[in-house]
Amino acid sequence: MTTTVIMPVFNRERYVGTAIRSLLRHRPEVDLDILVIDDGSTDGSRDVVRRLQEEEGGIRLIRQENAGVTAARNTGLRNLLPETRFVSFLDSDDVSTEGRYATDLALFAGDPSLGMVYSRMTLVNDIDPQTFSVARGAVCATVRGISLSTGTYSRELVEAVGPFDPQLPVGEDLDFLLRIFERGTPHVLCDHVSVLYRRHEANMTADTEALRRGVMRAMLKSAQRRKNDPSLLRSIPPFLDVAEMEKMRGLM
Repeated sequence: MTTTVIMPVFNRERYVGTAIRSLLRHRPEVDLDILVIDDGSTDGSRDVVRRLQEEEGGIRLIRQENAGVTAARNTGLRNLLPETRFVSFLDSDDVSTEGRYATDLALFAGDPSLGMVYSRMTLVNDIDPQTFSVARGAVCATVRGISLSTGTYSRELVEAVGPFDPQLPVGEDLDFLLRIFERGTPHVLCDHVSVLYRRHEANMTADTEALRRGVMRAMLKSAQRRKNDPSLLRSIPPFLDVAEMEKMRGLM
């Protein structure tokens, strides 16, 4: 059962190698297809990926003109392998924790009705690139937040939900998750940490005003969908640790 992990990359030469190598650790346990979408990088990101392709194999690289993370993720969805059964995501500056995919896939195996397994993330301002763990002295906070990377999704669900909204350059991840929950998708909210989310000055989420606007637009779109289609009026589970998200302030 192949799991495709989609990784958009734009000028992340410093981090993308660590992100990919954190995924390669899963290979003995999981049939992992690593799909990197280079969104028009102008630094050495593509060279880093190509070196890892030569060393490790099993890494696919697609280059496109810069169009933003939403478009890059949609490019990834259009290029799933025929044998892909599960889909996940990892940002090119983050780290996938050891064993998370084996844990997620075991849950799917135990309940074939599941469409999504959604876990927690640790926000951290420094990651050890050798151990793929929180660096000594780093500031961190573990939360259940808005993160596509903490989810593993069945291919059937991804195809039913459809692509990311191109009208949302920010907030497309929340919109995607809300569309999943609006469908009443069988899911599990797990307590294990699946991603180390690296906080640094170039994070898209560092632009708090753009993030606020994106979140509001995603929520308004959800409200409109639910108004237009009463079948979507399902209870949205508490998939965000709203109080705990306040800890992010120390990592900005």
